[in-house]
Amino acid sequence: MRKTQRCAVAVLPVLALALAACSGGGGGGSEAAAATDFSGAPSGTMNGWAFDNADDVGTARMDYAAGQLDDVTIDLDQTAFDSQKFTTRIAGGDVPDVVQMDRRFVTTYAAQDLILPLDECFAAHDVDPDTRWYPFVVDDVRYEDKVWAVPQFYQPPAILLNKEVMDAAGVTDDQIDTSDPDTLLAAVTAMYKESSGVPTTLGFDPVATGQAGLWVLATGGRLTDDEGKPTLDDPANEAGLDLLKQITDAQGGFAKVKSFTDSFDTFGEENQFVADQVGAQVNAQWYPNVLSPYLDSVQLAAVPFRGADGEPFSVASGSAFVIPAGAKNPDAACAWAVELTAADAWTAAADARKATLEENGGLNTGLFTGSPEADQAIRDGYVVPTGNAGFDQVVSTYYEVLDYGQTFGSSPAGQEIESELNNAVTATLLGDKSAAEALSDAQEAAQRAYETVVGGR
Repeated sequence: MRKTQRCAVAVLPVLALALAACSGGGGGGSEAAAATDFSGAPSGTMNGWAFDNADDVGTARMDYAAGQLDDVTIDLDQTAFDSQKFTTRIAGGDVPDVVQMDRRFVTTYAAQDLILPLDECFAAHDVDPDTRWYPFVVDDVRYEDKVWAVPQFYQPPAILLNKEVMDAAGVTDDQIDTSDPDTLLAAVTAMYKESSGVPTTLGFDPVATGQAGLWVLATGGRLTDDEGKPTLDDPANEAGLDLLKQITDAQGGFAKVKSFTDSFDTFGEENQFVADQVGAQVNAQWYPNVLSPYLDSVQLAAVPFRGADGEPFSVASGSAFVIPAGAKNPDAACAWAVELTAADAWTAAADARKATLEENGGLNTGLFTGSPEADQAIRDGYVVPTGNAGFDQVVSTYYEVLDYGQTFGSSPAGQEIESELNNAVTATLLGDKSAAEALSDAQEAAQRAYETVVGGR
């Protein structure tokens, strides 16, 4: 059967790391949805939804996956994922065969039986999830002892250093240590500058609301229990919020810090590192790609984010593919998602990225796939010295923290937990509430959301 591909897939790692393609259509591999063990030969039309932001990496992976499924017509919808639209489509019987979404959504739909568990999908294709992917990446989509999605991507956070600002203040790399608050705060204060009470250089931008879960988990807290119930009011969570408040209070207070960081030209030629507006900043692995054109204007280094025990610490995040309950062609959807995340698919993606960089210029920082095998192969085969020792050290740091990841926790209220935690951080840093009060309020809201989802389950 002829394969069609109405637009390319893609992955450009900015915030929600998305795979993408274009156009949608009807059809399916069976007359009606039916129970399956995913062992059937993939054929017919496979409809996918929520594929956007196409680029060279995704195109190459899509081409590879399509080449492995000779009897499948692949029809993908370019529009972005929308949670309300998803439930509306399922309720109305307009069910796609595969959907891409942030991993924090997956358990919500698993708890409502809106998606299928994929353990039999993996077994049918001889895939061990805990081998193909980092175990903590799989833990993002594991619920009630089942795996509910095919994950992709894991781009760890670390701390990027602006050596010009640090050297001018006499601050060394080892002082940017999140496990040693006293040393860290002294370094922050030494680098901080203001004019008429307004920040002009932050010693350290902790990205407090964007990385709230990282700070809480690294300092010994937890967001959920083993069953996925929210645990935002756990007293251990207060340490992360208290440390964030100390960091922002040392730099004029959260309101001023937030106003200043909102003004950053983050993706432009006057970004916060070129403009010396930060001495250090928490960033995910994709951000050095943004800075690579400006290496003549900055001196970069990186250190791991460290947990309370002094060891490197990271958290998993990324997207995943789910197969909705009621999918008409689950066998093809399973095979497609498995092929799209295979080591050979990532090799094809790495080849495509290499060609793009050779044509357009740029430095290869690797592709952080969520798969240890693929990550290592790409690092060994494609990531070469750039001639800039500082940038090479940055790239190495991100690779070195890969093995220190933890899951945020798989919960039916995952998105609400994240949202309510950010609300608690904001209230604490503004001084509106103590950390304990803010987290207690956040727990009440998250628990209500959890109970709404699980019902009598």
